[in-house]
Amino acid sequence: MKAKKNNILTLEQFKDRNYGKHGTAKRDELEAGYRNFKLGSLIHEARLEKGLTQEELADKVGTTKSYISKIENNIKEVRISTLQKIVELGLGGQLHLSIRL
Repeated sequence: MKAKKNNILTLEQFKDRNYGKHGTAKRDELEAGYRNFKLGSLIHEARLEKGLTQEELADKVGTTKSYISKIENNIKEVRISTLQKIVELGLGGQLHLSIRL
């Protein structure tokens, strides 16, 4: 009896195979899209944790419900200054950024 070949890939192997290695244009585009998606998801989760609607968060920050929705749904990228307002004024938190080399 022949042993079955293991076709299971890790996420990194899948991305390498389908999008190329880190540093290639296609892979960099994928990773950038994921970071934007993750940021929108974090804002969404924090907003719900604070019990705020998109409209209430927008009012606190001085923007529109539509803009908050677009950020949360990865339709629009958020500027760092706006992100800071969302986190600090809207959610009462602190924004921490870091650079890894």
